[in-house]
Amino acid sequence: MRWLDHRDPVPEALRGAVIALGNFDGFHRGHQAVAGEAIDWAHAEGRPSIIATFDPHPVRFFRPDVPPFRLTTLEQRQELYLAAGATAMLVFHFDGELAGTSAEDFIRTILVERFGAHGVVTGNDFTFGQGAKGNVELLQTLGGELGLHSRVVEAVEGAGQVVSSSRIREALRAGDPQLAADLLTRPFAIRGIVEHGDKNGRKLGYPTANIAIDKYLRPKYGVYAVSGRILATGQVLKGAANIGIRPQFEPPKELLEPYFFDFSGDLYGQEIEVAFHHFLRGEAKFDNLDDLIAQMDKDCAEARRLLSALGHD
Repeated sequence: MRWLDHRDPVPEALRGAVIALGNFDGFHRGHQAVAGEAIDWAHAEGRPSIIATFDPHPVRFFRPDVPPFRLTTLEQRQELYLAAGATAMLVFHFDGELAGTSAEDFIRTILVERFGAHGVVTGNDFTFGQGAKGNVELLQTLGGELGLHSRVVEAVEGAGQVVSSSRIREALRAGDPQLAADLLTRPFAIRGIVEHGDKNGRKLGYPTANIAIDKYLRPKYGVYAVSGRILATGQVLKGAANIGIRPQFEPPKELLEPYFFDFSGDLYGQEIEVAFHHFLRGEAKFDNLDDLIAQMDKDCAEARRLLSALGHD
């Protein structure tokens, strides 16, 4: 799948594409509806389809001190967009120059002249350009005058409310990965390289694969039933994981630490993706290591039961 940079000219074969415009961080049900409309439109007219995204997220550019809130990495998005059927992913690198681009210039200079876009599809609340002054009405009027066609997809509802990245983040922060998975159509997953750690888990009989949480949103700290996927091989594992600061050990260190059942291979240096299925309990500090091990035994038994019920055997 092509990975395009908005600052570069689009290859000739991708000019005349239909572009799904948005942030599409989580690529949830609502995002999928916008992308699906663009892909179907492109297929119907024999055109390429492109799904756009912004990196860094505009919120991160304007408010660099906000806590991490990303639901996916660019690599994860690329895989999701490819699975949806898009021809290419377009990354808008959000910097001062793009932030200062007027809505009119965004349409005329970037979409029409640089990309040669045939059409764009957005959600009904999509805004763009300096001061977020651009909206779907401007796309329809100015874009139409310049030969750029546009379509608008209405908001999608899920679990009784409009599906949004904000709802997904709230669900994860509240320890409800099942609601997040319903809105995303897949479990929230953190991807990273397995690092060497303090070997505390190995000493307790539960060797863990330590992963930095990086720029991902922090779900509620605690223990989860998880599944893992080794990217190099595609092997899927199941297990229990702690995410948080490990209050039992000093000094506190924020980590994601999955323990995979019935697995004895070497994961150091491997890239894995850990998907969150069920919240089991919050982080806790125990009186002694024997109590901690007893609780870990219970956590793993419950995680096995829940993952088995979900068909993750």
